[in-house]
Amino acid sequence: MGEQRIVVVGGGAMGLATAWALTRRGEQPIVLERFARGHTRGASHGETRNVNNAYGQAHYLDLLARAREGWDALGEVEGEPLLRLHGLVSHGSGAALGSGDRIRLPDIAGMLRERGIPAELLDGAEASRRWPGMRFEETVLHSPDAGVVRAAAALRELERRIVAAGGEVRWETPVSRLEEDADGVTVRTDAGALRADTVVVTAGAWTAKLLRDSGRGDIPLPPLRVTEESPAHFAPRDPALPWLSFNHFVAPGSWPANVYGMPAPGEGVKVGFHRVGDEVDPDARPFQPVLQDVLAEYVREWMPGLDPATAEPVTCTYTSTPNEAFVLDRSGRIVVGAGFSGQGFKFTPGVGATLADLVLDPGALAAEPFRLPA
Repeated sequence: MGEQRIVVVGGGAMGLATAWALTRRGEQPIVLERFARGHTRGASHGETRNVNNAYGQAHYLDLLARAREGWDALGEVEGEPLLRLHGLVSHGSGAALGSGDRIRLPDIAGMLRERGIPAELLDGAEASRRWPGMRFEETVLHSPDAGVVRAAAALRELERRIVAAGGEVRWETPVSRLEEDADGVTVRTDAGALRADTVVVTAGAWTAKLLRDSGRGDIPLPPLRVTEESPAHFAPRDPALPWLSFNHFVAPGSWPANVYGMPAPGEGVKVGFHRVGDEVDPDARPFQPVLQDVLAEYVREWMPGLDPATAEPVTCTYTSTPNEAFVLDRSGRIVVGAGFSGQGFKFTPGVGATLADLVLDPGALAAEPFRLPA
């Protein structure tokens, strides 16, 4: 049985970021991922993810700042920065937070400015003049310090850094069970067992099942609901139109959910409803898009610069907590990162650094909203 100080179970964005954060502190973790490199079974694949900073809660803004340090430390990858900061516009009167709290856009703008993050408030007419591909409600928050992260490139770079520092990423190595005792954790795989001082579980949609099957059903996880989501890419009518990332906090009852999107070079403009997919078994996903007709109707009404007939749907999983708050905590020798609720990728290096804190210091604590119930 191989001896290893730290094993990370789950080699998506959060697991790789945690391993990278640990290598920055002198550790050499092993990452075990059940699928092959570049798989599409989880939530980390795809070329781009939104970098949305329109948060009205301090713990998210703190985590975003920590993530930004990590993105900057990763630097240029394949000749281009990982962050494309083309800006973000947010508008609408609906709930801005998954918890249902209503936070006014002027209040979010004030919190961003307090942290030195550029933010301006525009009326809808001015926003439409600047970005004629979209329609806007009356008040629009524009933050130029946002945009997208090159997701696939980020995963490649995180793996490269882990391996360069003496760590290891083992693809196609599913973990069947964790056996914790007073001296460590035995990690069971089909290829054999590893012995670790501490194990990080960043297994996405498989987190609750792995912990339950490992006899750690006592860890007080919130319900983790796995859904299959299906945004789509739409072709711009005029390739010369300027596009940035966007949030639309829709009025309750007007559309199925809030809307998000971003330019995706080579693919069009991505538009999606937030958390509307059917609950699924991650091992038996139908890979079947839903609400595509309604999404096209939304694009027809609110995105005059896109052709609603050109939708190319994509599917991914969300693993969501009831209030969309992440789980970043430790129980015994197991550290858990879970429940990123479709909004986690922008926070990836911050999540990794936080989970690394929990690994190396059993007394460390994440921000209170991210902790397990006492």
